[in-house]
Amino acid sequence: MTKLTADVQANAELFFTESKEAQVVYGLCNEEGDWLSVDSSEFEESEVMPFWSNEADAKFHCVDEWAEFQATELPLDVFVEDWMVTLAEDGVLVGLNWNQELEGVELEPQEVAKQYL
Repeated sequence: MTKLTADVQANAELFFTESKEAQVVYGLCNEEGDWLSVDSSEFEESEVMPFWSNEADAKFHCVDEWAEFQATELPLDVFVEDWMVTLAEDGVLVGLNWNQELEGVELEPQEVAKQYL
């Protein structure tokens, strides 16, 4: 059962709280090693890569057009120190704890990294 609600701001806060506690985040990756990124629903001509703070919420989305993906764990230090730099360089936004309707906060990677300082 997911803890995520229609309150996308609360879901984002939960992302930071849970990921700091567990020291991991989850993204969706397929067998070829490709990580899921999709067109932003908030910003034109932008891509967003979604991440979740727990495996169950990430796995929930591995259905339908995303069925080829698996919830994949990333250590928090790698996520913050490596991924946020690379995503910023590539101009890709970060989606946080998207709910069942694929609604969630989309932030610049630098804004995400600041939450861990």
